[in-house]
Amino acid sequence: MSVLHGSSILVTGGTGSFGKAFIRHALEHLDPQRLVVFSRDELKQYEVRQLFDDDPRLRWFIGDIRDERRLLRAMHGVEYVVHAAALKQVDTAEYNPFEFVQTNVVGSQNVIEACIDTGVKKVVALSTDKASSPINLYGATKLTADKLFVTGNHYAAAYPTRFAVVRYGNVMGSRGSVIPYFRKLAAEGKSLPITDLRCTRFFITLPQAVEFVVDSFDLMQGGELYVPKIPSMKIVDLAQAIAPGAPMHDVGLRPGEKLHEEMISPEEGRRALRVDHRYVLQPDLATWGYDPPPHGVPVPDEFAYRSNANDEWFTREQITEILQTEF
Repeated sequence: MSVLHGSSILVTGGTGSFGKAFIRHALEHLDPQRLVVFSRDELKQYEVRQLFDDDPRLRWFIGDIRDERRLLRAMHGVEYVVHAAALKQVDTAEYNPFEFVQTNVVGSQNVIEACIDTGVKKVVALSTDKASSPINLYGATKLTADKLFVTGNHYAAAYPTRFAVVRYGNVMGSRGSVIPYFRKLAAEGKSLPITDLRCTRFFITLPQAVEFVVDSFDLMQGGELYVPKIPSMKIVDLAQAIAPGAPMHDVGLRPGEKLHEEMISPEEGRRALRVDHRYVLQPDLATWGYDPPPHGVPVPDEFAYRSNANDEWFTREQITEILQTEF
């Protein structure tokens, strides 16, 4: 049974794609005593309240993670926190850089401080593949947030609060997913724009992402960065699974976009262990006390985890099956 079962939980960014999937999983499988949904959008909170029929276990807090005082109020009596709030659009970040710093960096530090001050037990922060060897501002802010959460364990060494990070790639069916966009274009008889016909990506479904986060609460001691071992896919295979036979055209890489995705860089790989179906990046220095996972297997020298060099791949048929089942 998960440590989250029957507990008091808060999720920042709770009305986003991950937040809604986490709420559904928690209500169906974790029977939380109280689940606090913290987000800044009044309309989205109203819509999500209707989605879950105003379940009495849910609490609704309008607030921004830039506001530490509001976080302190929302976290009163909370035992576990999932930090999913972030600004995420790569091109928007390049035009509004300091807004991304304010939310993804300063906001993350506010979450850390509020969790320590209110006695939260465990915190899992969501990261992104773009935080590994970042080449755009969004990725740079998420890498900074990752490091803040890992080193937050130093701040909390004399307190009960512990922090860990989960990093995964693209999520099928999340807001902004290419799936509905490609389907719309195909229905209109238009060609599908492909960033680069050689592109590869990591993909995970929303239910898989939620389960990975829940499991991480059970495994974490504090200071770990967890990466799921998941298959890669070719973007052209995804496009043809979504719209079989549709024409495609190459539009080229956008500024800040990679041809292949990376979730563990060679430098990070020196701290990586393989534990079942996940990789664990261990903290460099753990003043709060940390023991390596007992069943962890060191990865090979010069190890990096990139979508084009993966040993697991989705076939076009498997992608089609997932789309039919999940979407």
